[in-house]
Amino acid sequence: QVQFVESGGGLVQPGGSLRLSCTYSGSIFSSGVMAWYRQAPGKQRDLVARIHSYGATIYADSVKGRFTISRDNFKRTVYLQMNSLKAEDTAVYYCNTLPSVTSYWGQGTQVTVSP
Repeated sequence: QVQFVESGGGLVQPGGSLRLSCTYSGSIFSSGVMAWYRQAPGKQRDLVARIHSYGATIYADSVKGRFTISRDNFKRTVYLQMNSLKAEDTAVYYCNTLPSVTSYWGQGTQVTVSP
């Protein structure tokens, strides 16, 4: 059974930083594309960043230059370093494969950016 567990969220002031972690277990090949998504209240879930097994990364325009995705295949963990956070980054953050698999969605981790 595949499971994703996200952690590291919290309340942070604008301009602050957070580092999210996502540990996955089960039958997932570390050679696949992993991604971070987010869902703000009342909005659809959006792709934030992706990382290929060989390290190539792609970011949504809204986070480019501020967020960094990385992965440790040995630890089966994906990270999202978030700097210069803005109020509009407030959302629940999830990790999954890309393309995403419905049954893989975890509980996510809440990120709130507020003074």
